[in-house]
Order: sequence, then structure tokens, then C-alpha cells
Amino acid sequence: MAKVTRDDVARLAGTSTAVVSYVINNGPRPVAPATRERVLAAIKELGYRPDRVAQAMASRRTDLIGLIVPDARQPFFAEMAHAVEWAASERGKMVLVGNSDYVGEREVHYLRAFLGMRVSGLILVSHALNDLAAAEIDAWDARVVLLHERPEAMDDAAVVMDDLGGAKDAVRHLLDHGYPYVACMGGTAETPAVGDPVSDHVEGWRRAMDEAGISTEGRLFEAPYNRYDAYRVALDILSGPRRPPAVFCSTDDQAIGLLRAARELRIDVPGELAVAGFDDIKEAALADPPLTTIASDRSAMARAAVDLVLDDGLKVAGSRRERLKVFPSRLVVRRSCGCE
Repeated sequence: MAKVTRDDVARLAGTSTAVVSYVINNGPRPVAPATRERVLAAIKELGYRPDRVAQAMASRRTDLIGLIVPDARQPFFAEMAHAVEWAASERGKMVLVGNSDYVGEREVHYLRAFLGMRVSGLILVSHALNDLAAAEIDAWDARVVLLHERPEAMDDAAVVMDDLGGAKDAVRHLLDHGYPYVACMGGTAETPAVGDPVSDHVEGWRRAMDEAGISTEGRLFEAPYNRYDAYRVALDILSGPRRPPAVFCSTDDQAIGLLRAARELRIDVPGELAVAGFDDIKEAALADPPLTTIASDRSAMARAAVDLVLDDGLKVAGSRRERLKVFPSRLVVRRSCGCE
């Protein structure tokens, strides 16, 4: 059976091959609705399948978006990657995912690999973008959007949430319950001081405590972001002589590790210990007890990032504020804080 070509589609639809291309590629020129319907009907009748490799060679772009995350095993990044994939599919794109594992060299490796594949754009969730990675992006003149984090090494378009304000809301809520103070499970020594969400969470905790006239000295604990290592840190915190009455965790994964440690030490939550997290991963609602946390609209953030990275105006000069989309945070109250 002969291979169906674009010429065959054009003949059946009664139009030119250029118009068929505009329909398949959603541009660059508009096509009248009636003509578009004829072309789509011809494609369906003939069973035409576009040669994506040839298209990529001709346009020097693929229908791919590269997405680099620190660790897709962590629920927050897994849910964010899923949201980006859905948003990309709505624009006719597919997503390639790479895990940097919080290692700068791996981040550069995926940057080079994805950009070498001529992806349509790159969405980057960078823990601490180094100068080499930033230089790599500049060298390729790449279309890049930062998601969730905005490292100081880059001034590209970014989609973030109000991390500082959300953290303040969570800590104020705990203090409103009457707890004398709230401890904080922050990041590690490697957590960037600026541009990282966890740094903003810690700063939000500090400001809420300062506004309440409560000291933060000795009440900030370093901990990895994942539940397994956070669980071990929590065992030391909760079994010590100065066990805090309430803890704000910079991630839900940390909070879930803390809840596990409390359960093993037979500490009642929220009767003897109140806990709040940040991220509102799906598992937070199923934690024991259900976790009070801070939520964001990840689907809307993912859609904004995809739209930005595919927008022809992305490289147009603009102020830092104009290239930054900040989504609001929202307190989600459940039983771990003491609310019924």
C-alpha cells in the first residue's frame, strides 16, 4: 500500500500543501474554519500521519518540551511534572523529563542533551543553578522558563507561587491556636539563601514569629526535603529534652516524615504536637492525621509555564517583574494543626 503524502491530503481537501501544513502545525498562518475541517476530514479518511522527524529537521525544532526537576520521586515534583505534561499535550507537545538529583553536573548534562535535541522550549526547576548551566542556556539562545524556583544566576521568565506569604499564613495559623512558639524544619546547608522556595518558607516562618514577638533562636532545624531523611531528623528533634509544641515543615514530605517519627515515639498529633506542612501534595489529605498545609494551583502554574515557553514573545526584553508570574498560596486546614 502506497504511503499517504501531504499532496494526497491537499488534493482530497481541495487546497494547497501549504494550507495542509498550517493545519497540522497550527500555523504560522491562520486557516479558515471550513477549510480546516476539510483538511482534518481528509487526514482522517486517508489515515495520513505526519513525518515528525522531517518536520523537526525543516523547522530545527521538535514537538518536545524539556523538563528538568530535582527529583521526580518526590511527590511534589511528580505532581508538577504530570501537570506540565497535561498542559503541554493541550498545546500538541510532548515532554521529556530529566532528574538533576540536586547535582549541578547532572543539570548541565540534561540541559545539553535536551537543547541538542532542539526542544521547542525548556522548563527548568533548578535547586541552585550554577554559572555553567546559565552559560549553557545563553550559548544555545534557548527558550527557558523557570518553574517553582528562580535562581539568582538567571533572569529568564519564571512561574512561582507566593512561598513567603504562604509560610507566614501557616505559622500564624499555628500561633493562633495558642502554641507558645513554632519550630521550623527548614532545608539543608546547601539550600540557596535566595531564590529557593524553602529559603522563602524559612523567611516566612521568621517573619511570622517576629511579628508575634517570639524568638526564633534555636528553633530552626536543618533537614533534607524528603520524608525518609526528615524522619530521622525528626526522631532527634522529638526525643530531645526541648520538644517543640508545634512544627512548621518546609515541605509536606518533611511533615509526613515528622508524623511517622511522632507516631513511633507515641506522641499524639495534634494533642501533644501540632504540625503544618507546605505543598499540599495529594498524600497530605491521607496522612495520619490529615495534614494542614499550604496549597498552590499547580495545574495553572504548569499551564502558564508551558504557554510562556512556547510564546514567540518570550525573548522580548521586559522588566524582571513583567517576566515573573506569581501565583497566590492558600491555607488548607486539616486536623494536624489542632482543628477539628
